[in-house]
Amino acid sequence: MKILVTGGAGYIGSHTCIELLHAGHSVIIADNLCNSKEETIEKIQKITHQAVIFYKIDVTDEKAVDQIFSSHEIDGVIHFAGLKAVGESVEKPLAYYYNNLVSTMTLAKACIQYGVNKFVFSSSATVYGENKVPFVETMDLFPTTNPYGETKVMSERILMDVAKANPNFAVSLLRYFNPVGAHESGLIGEDPNGIPNNLMPYITQVAKGKLKKLRVFGKDYPTVDGTGVRDYIHVVDLAQGHVAALEKLIEGVHIYNLGTGKGTSVLQLVQAFEEVNGVKIPYEIVGRRSGDIAQCYADVTKAKKELGWTAKRGIKEMVRDAWNFEKNNR
Repeated sequence: MKILVTGGAGYIGSHTCIELLHAGHSVIIADNLCNSKEETIEKIQKITHQAVIFYKIDVTDEKAVDQIFSSHEIDGVIHFAGLKAVGESVEKPLAYYYNNLVSTMTLAKACIQYGVNKFVFSSSATVYGENKVPFVETMDLFPTTNPYGETKVMSERILMDVAKANPNFAVSLLRYFNPVGAHESGLIGEDPNGIPNNLMPYITQVAKGKLKKLRVFGKDYPTVDGTGVRDYIHVVDLAQGHVAALEKLIEGVHIYNLGTGKGTSVLQLVQAFEEVNGVKIPYEIVGRRSGDIAQCYADVTKAKKELGWTAKRGIKEMVRDAWNFEKNNR
């Protein structure tokens, strides 16, 4: 299949492009590079020995999106493009609502117009709000704790309504948890612009000396050691989950959690990094971050049953590969 991957130069998008190419599909990438780098496209091609088509566009731009659809016979869309920092979304809600919702609507409109009936959406466990863990796909979506989460809930509902109005339209909503790690080649990984919003690149940049110490947001949560607990998943496992969802996609709306089903605290992750890589991570405890919840981990039964997919890599592989990428990344 020929797949349009929006945000394909980003962290999860780039790894998914690699897995799509390994699986025999061809890839078109659309990315505005606001939180990624064009050199990632070259690295995807180097790893896979295959060419990809790249458009530097913003997918909120209806004319630019239409040009891609009219120029290629696209079989499916995997939509990653979106702003994704929880804390930033609290500070800049309008930017998040505009970018994340308009991009979803623009792509869905183009799909209907051009008869593209496979749509995989990059959603988030944030949609579960403060439900009890483990999160199950059938749960009612509580009001989330931040605008980023709200944009994911709204985008899911938009795509559900589009599928209801267009019976041939097949949608997979992938609610995933905390992607970490990097490609085993060390060529691509999580490389955010500015100070990282996510934990793992913050840890690796402290390990490398780019940042002085890790800030741990809150140590008074009702968890094993007072720090936030998350379901960390290796980014390659996550990418393979997207390929499985795309290849198994049939008419209607299908929702899957992509995680390991296990929770790991911030300090447990730091300890694992130190033990596996032999690098000490200095840290300080600071106040809770706006929009964060205490625990977040998945029930992954449905993805295993319907997609035949499970996460194969553990915390050790995650911290090893993340550090390998940071060491190779200048």
